[in-house]
Amino acid sequence: MGGRALEPITVDAVQAALQVYVGKPVYLHLETTNGAYAAESWDGTKNLSASAFIRNARVEITRAALAGNGPFRAGLQMELGWIYAEGLTDWEVDGKGRLLMAGHDKEGRLAVALELSPEPFAQ
Repeated sequence: MGGRALEPITVDAVQAALQVYVGKPVYLHLETTNGAYAAESWDGTKNLSASAFIRNARVEITRAALAGNGPFRAGLQMELGWIYAEGLTDWEVDGKGRLLMAGHDKEGRLAVALELSPEPFAQ
């Protein structure tokens, strides 16, 4: 994500930023993780480590909504389905016009990232 700290999500500002992408083809980055740091619990037992990653999926969003009281949920409707991310806490629009949203746990570790861009993301 960007080189500076993201800002806490404010619903009106992020909803307005999401609207910029409605009705246009955009590139999507979505990842979720509980990461390696969650692989072992406090009592030393192993937990299931799970994640998902998609980068540069080209989609056209027909509707975008942000909901919740924090952490937040973002729903992006497409012609034939939905993209959904939950646990979002922070955001920015970077210098390249990309909307970057992330969810961090109370210790600052990344749990979810949802990013939209008019151009493909770097590989």
